[in-house]
Amino acid sequence: MSRRCAWVLWFALLMLLAGPMAAQAKESSADGLVMYVFMSETCPVCVRQKPFLDRLEHEHEELAVVQMEVMTSSEHHELLRAMASAHDVRPGSVPMIFLGGEVWVGDSRPIRSEIVARVEQCLVSDCPDSRRLAEAATDSRAVERPDAELNIPLLGTIDLNVQPLLFSTVMIAFVDGFNPCSIWVLTILLALVLHSGSRGRVLLVGLTFLFTTALIYGLFIAGVFSVLAFAAYLPWIYWVVALFALTFGLVNVKDYFWFKRGFSFTIDDKHKPGIFKGFRELMINGRSPLALIGATILMAAGIALIELPCTAGFPVIWSGLVSANEVSGMAFLGLLGIYILVYLLIELVIFSIAVVKLRIDRFQEHHGRILKLVGGVIMIALAAVLIAAPEMMSSVGSAMGVFVGAFFVTALIVVLHKRVLPRLGVRIGDGW
Repeated sequence: MSRRCAWVLWFALLMLLAGPMAAQAKESSADGLVMYVFMSETCPVCVRQKPFLDRLEHEHEELAVVQMEVMTSSEHHELLRAMASAHDVRPGSVPMIFLGGEVWVGDSRPIRSEIVARVEQCLVSDCPDSRRLAEAATDSRAVERPDAELNIPLLGTIDLNVQPLLFSTVMIAFVDGFNPCSIWVLTILLALVLHSGSRGRVLLVGLTFLFTTALIYGLFIAGVFSVLAFAAYLPWIYWVVALFALTFGLVNVKDYFWFKRGFSFTIDDKHKPGIFKGFRELMINGRSPLALIGATILMAAGIALIELPCTAGFPVIWSGLVSANEVSGMAFLGLLGIYILVYLLIELVIFSIAVVKLRIDRFQEHHGRILKLVGGVIMIALAAVLIAAPEMMSSVGSAMGVFVGAFFVTALIVVLHKRVLPRLGVRIGDGW
């Protein structure tokens, strides 16, 4: 081989190696200077900002701009949560940009100037990588809060790190369990079925009805949570949930004074004849146990859908609180299982008393008014917490304070309405 051929071969080899080496050099450099952009293709501000970011990356070879879609995909949600937590911001609006330990939300001339200045500063001096900061903060929290899990049969695994939220779940589910619509339906069902005089029929119909409605309720709550968890990065989503809760709360408080006058979250009177007819058909003798179970399931499913507008308030509020506290996976399923169990427990107690006594006391209107007032005041309190400080529900002390305060306000309203104001000659409401 001639010397000239040897030089040509060496030159070709160097050229082949130069590309990967240059790319590796840029990648190595970019490892210390990466801009993380959480955005959405449907966000007008993100679309407007994108050419600026592309131009910035083109002008600085050492800079790598990583853009991640968070609205139409949940792939980058965990990373966004971690990085937002490490930088002490709430993952709400997009675009959200992380670079060199700094964070910017939105797009404006001052923001672009700050980003350019930070890029130039990080090119000449060492800047921390935002992703590594998030990983370090996550590891630190893992050390401070060691894994603690509780395995509950039928419910799954509960992360005890969300124990304060567990308390809030129990309290909300407990109040929700006294929903006047659900209790009214249950007492009417038991009153009619008890006429058969058969505990076996009462057990079969009652338990099938309760567990069917609980299953549908659980699926509804899981669906609400899925929507809220996916939309958690929309800055207005928790305002919508809070407005929903506030509306439910104010209407329920109104029903304490003016029951079913005007707009009201109750079972419409037009549905009640059909409910009575369905209950009476369950008392027809001659049906096999399997046919009785099937008829009860169909009737329970229909009633659950009818009463959903009356019972949807607390599930939406609870789902919003859980989503705002970034609970997901098995922890959410465990909390949901406990919610349904506590909710169901109230009705099971009523059912058990009816089975033992073979009779059920009638659910009076004044009972429903009191329950609506309690639920309404608590909904209003939780709506305020969801907007102002959702982290309050992650502390047992502050969460307990919210519920104790709501119960105190409820008791105060009842005392003023029934005792104090009448003595002063003031009457509010429809005179019940």
